[in-house]
Amino acid sequence: MLNEKSSPVLEIRNYSLAYETPAGPFTALNDINLHIERGEVLGLVGESGSGKTSLAWAIMRYLPRNAIEKFGAIRLGGDELEGLGEKDMQAIRGRRISMVFQDPSTSLNPTLSLGRQLSEVLEQHRGLTRKQAWEEGIAMLGRVGLKTPAAMMQRMPHEVSGGEKQRVVIATAFACNPECIIFDEPTTALDVITSRQVIDLFLDLQAETGVASLYISHDLALVSRTASRVAVLKRGDVVETGEADAVFHDPQHDYTRRLIAAVPQPDHRLTDTVPDMKAEPLLAVDNVSVRYGRKSIIDRLAGRGSDQVYGNRNVSLDIRPGEILGIVGESGSGKSTLAKALTGLLPFDGRFTFEGRPLTGLRDMNAAYRKDVQIIFQHPDASLNPRQRISEILGRSFKLFGTPGEGRLQERIGALLEQVHLPADYAGRYPHQLSGGEKQRVAIARAFASKPRLVICDEITSALDVSVQSSIVDLLLELHRAQGTAYMFITHDLNLIRQIAHRVAVMYRGDLMEILPADNIAGAATADYTRRLLAAVPVPLARQASV
Repeated sequence: MLNEKSSPVLEIRNYSLAYETPAGPFTALNDINLHIERGEVLGLVGESGSGKTSLAWAIMRYLPRNAIEKFGAIRLGGDELEGLGEKDMQAIRGRRISMVFQDPSTSLNPTLSLGRQLSEVLEQHRGLTRKQAWEEGIAMLGRVGLKTPAAMMQRMPHEVSGGEKQRVVIATAFACNPECIIFDEPTTALDVITSRQVIDLFLDLQAETGVASLYISHDLALVSRTASRVAVLKRGDVVETGEADAVFHDPQHDYTRRLIAAVPQPDHRLTDTVPDMKAEPLLAVDNVSVRYGRKSIIDRLAGRGSDQVYGNRNVSLDIRPGEILGIVGESGSGKSTLAKALTGLLPFDGRFTFEGRPLTGLRDMNAAYRKDVQIIFQHPDASLNPRQRISEILGRSFKLFGTPGEGRLQERIGALLEQVHLPADYAGRYPHQLSGGEKQRVAIARAFASKPRLVICDEITSALDVSVQSSIVDLLLELHRAQGTAYMFITHDLNLIRQIAHRVAVMYRGDLMEILPADNIAGAATADYTRRLLAAVPVPLARQASV
């Protein structure tokens, strides 16, 4: 129960948090003062490591054992949350306060149907019978825009898309009419169209219910259209708060200005080199198709068709020497499928031609091709061996493509690290000792160890905050200018790709819709799908005064 109708729904007063580490206490939050009123959306922004998620965990009372709450208070509807036992918090979570996480796959139990997970919350916190909870669950899924809610209740998490999963999570968060909901990067894992749909859904439900919301994100453009007020966190300190329009258009703190300056501005071109479009293509893709699924022995004997689906369907495009070709489209459009086919990770029909040499399958991708065509993946945690030091990870690339003597090898590894703006002594570290941006720099260094002609970048900035993303893009463009390397740059971020690409290929459900000049996508677009993509992109923040 609220103690006072006039009190904030959520109030954080003079709150400080540290973590006990082998090196001593590490301060994650320092003297935080924030509040959220009913019906208000407070945006919380800042770089990775600024303390955003630590604050969310503190509010939800999900703190690890090494957490040290120094002083301060966290109140929900005037009631103190600090000091409550786990049993008391279980009664509050879901009923009075809910949370929507970044990756919906980790929020849902893979062994239970979506309906069972939603109805359990309704049974526990609203006291409904199983039948009543199931019927209310169907109504909730319809409320969040799922077209077949009754059928969706029966499905398992792996049977639905990422956007559908996130809608189920949002339905669960709103199911018990909580006083406050925390959204922790809820659209980071989603493509631009799905992200726009999820944000519109959130805003509709928020306006309808009057819930107080804390919206955490590193996407400043999204926060600018979502939040009424904004708080900026830097290394555990709130350095600026205010109305969203005021903060984004007239920031008072240098750190806020730097964050805003790092937001991609499509009208501010970063690529100064122009490839020779009359030259022979470095890579030509000719009617390439990739199919998933295969006929079972029984299907073949019975003469039945298979359940194959197309990841790519008769895709044809080319990349000139030194060109940056952007590949955009929502999840499931076939962007990463094409990248995997180009690097031999998926079988394909059709033909690639690289520097005039045709490739019709994995057997044609010899050592020379693998040296010249490299790929950088979205998550460096999944592509860097956690058991190897950085020197071993980078050294393997040199060994695969010819290596000098042992002493020279260590020198080359150090030089390669310095080339991606990392200290040479990082060679002795393990991946877990590096930040997300530093790990991605190691992945870039590994790709450039062979001095490739073409590098495929598969969503390599999507998991990074805006300032780290900007530094990674600057590094890629620096390498591009120095070595003339061509890029196939796969991304959901249309504002970013319009800054750095020469041309942009638009894909939809495995088909190539059109290829457009990056500096005039809106003017040259002819496909309705391209227009829908552009309409879903958050309006970029105006570039502020120079820092």
